[in-house]
Amino acid sequence: MSAFAVACLQVNSGEDMAANVDAALGLAADAADAGADLILMPENVAMMTWGTAAISAAARAPEAHPALAAFREFARARQVWLHCGTLAVPAANGKVRNRTYVIDPEGGVAAVYDKLHMFDVDLGNGERYAESATFEPGDRAVAVDLPWGRLGLSVCYDLRFPYLYRALAAAGADFLAVPAAFTQVTGAAHWHVLLRARAIETGCFVFAPAQTGTHVRDRRTYGHSLIVSPWGEILADGGTGTGFVIADIDPSEVDAARGKVPSLDHGRALGAVEVGVGADVRA
Repeated sequence: MSAFAVACLQVNSGEDMAANVDAALGLAADAADAGADLILMPENVAMMTWGTAAISAAARAPEAHPALAAFREFARARQVWLHCGTLAVPAANGKVRNRTYVIDPEGGVAAVYDKLHMFDVDLGNGERYAESATFEPGDRAVAVDLPWGRLGLSVCYDLRFPYLYRALAAAGADFLAVPAAFTQVTGAAHWHVLLRARAIETGCFVFAPAQTGTHVRDRRTYGHSLIVSPWGEILADGGTGTGFVIADIDPSEVDAARGKVPSLDHGRALGAVEVGVGADVRA
């Protein structure tokens, strides 16, 4: 497989969808001009708002979503692969799906993935999140074939569930996408180490575009969009400003890393965990 250039955008989305889309497309154009063949956007790229009512009001059906239409046209016009971060789309039960679209260079939808794991946490000091009150989780893992290899899809809080990434790697993923809006608190503590761990565990490249800065209701996101090698090396770090990072990717590094540490081949199926079962130590 041939080498290619990947770019991860870093944005500070607010509650004006048109402005958010324009900002993302401006950065995507800069990334394309810099030679990116694959461009990835962060979670909630078209809207960062707060509360069930506001999120539901901003959700749009795929066929009527202005952001999706604009992103499809951009991919077609610039002849690039485009990962659209996530967009809010209505679910059948009145909730919302946090959905990824991967767009091919003809503007076609190559893959769709709905975020699996809901961010229901209490970080202390009044910072609480309850995504399950608003969002309906997805029910399937998804990967998509690109010209350079297979891309496994995930979103933000999915990062904390290693079994998903091992399953994606077992299904042939060479690269992992982790678009995110990681909080400042959890990002400072865990973002770099978790992304490097997912790369090392799977022998995959990791592409992690991120939201950054302060958003509605003083919500703060961590930034630091990362591109990580299969050996766990950070190839690019977006810091805390808006912009993009770009790196050249050699897919042969996947096989090289897995050849050194073939842990994907060494997994073993386990039964139920036994608790307090002693061994017979009689002579």
